[in-house]
Amino acid sequence: MNVSCSTWCTTRKAATVTEATPRDIVLIVDDSPQTLGFLTDALEQAGSSVLIATSGAAALKVVERITPDLILMDAVMPDMDGFETCRKIKSTASVAQVPVIFMTGLSETEHIVHALESGGVDYLTKPINIDELRARIRVHLGNARSAQNARVALDAAGRHLLAIGRDGRPRWTTPQATHLMEQTLGRAEEAHRLISDKVAAWLRERAAERAGARDETVEIDGAMGGLHLTYLGALTADEYLFRLTLANQASGDELLRQSFGLTQRESEVLLWIAKGKSNRDIGEILNLSARTVNKHLEQIYVKMGVENRATAAVKAAHVLHDR
Repeated sequence: MNVSCSTWCTTRKAATVTEATPRDIVLIVDDSPQTLGFLTDALEQAGSSVLIATSGAAALKVVERITPDLILMDAVMPDMDGFETCRKIKSTASVAQVPVIFMTGLSETEHIVHALESGGVDYLTKPINIDELRARIRVHLGNARSAQNARVALDAAGRHLLAIGRDGRPRWTTPQATHLMEQTLGRAEEAHRLISDKVAAWLRERAAERAGARDETVEIDGAMGGLHLTYLGALTADEYLFRLTLANQASGDELLRQSFGLTQRESEVLLWIAKGKSNRDIGEILNLSARTVNKHLEQIYVKMGVENRATAAVKAAHVLHDR
């Protein structure tokens, strides 16, 4: 029975959910039925769950619904080749970090460079050696998990962080940063376009002095407000880390921090206190527990020389009003 890629992939995904031990999900993109069958059998025997797509367009539809752990990409396909498909996948924040291994019969250096510049992490020349393929998959899945664990740790800390590539495009963001971008810049596509244009220009201007540019700020103006992207440093040779803050919040934070000798987190809590937010609201905004908010408030009261939140809010409001 012929089953469409859409139906087959959905069925495969549903099957993995019921298994006791989660299996790595590998998406194979290739227009050759023989190659798809050969690789599917080999990877399933190795314990992976396999999704298939017979074209670049089909692959993009799959990753809209399912995030695979790794993608095996044929370089040469009709209509949309593997290089273009990879670039489109890497431009989508939700799947940008999925490692892509190219499979190609093109062994010239220029084609290999093209594969890596398109966003691939590795390449294999056809015919594929299964033992080598399995070994490379293990390595890249391990690397991807390490990077994901680091992002999860940042997410849990409630940090508004995003990593941006050399081209200015966001590579990944913490959920807090994504929410802030959507609030001020609009939908993800528009937010990424605005950020890409400004940050790419900033990176080009600072290319020769990037190591000394820490704490510089790039200002982004959106339809619903402005954002400050503060440069924190390079993560890799072509990936850079930024902290995201609201334009008005950035100056307010700094003013409160300087006025009362607060830490960054304490100044953020005080800023929302001055805006009349409850502890519960502040916890949700900053991704903190109620206990942590209370702990910060205790330190804020001591540093400000006050006894309660009402007095702290009044003193903070005076500072902010007079800036």
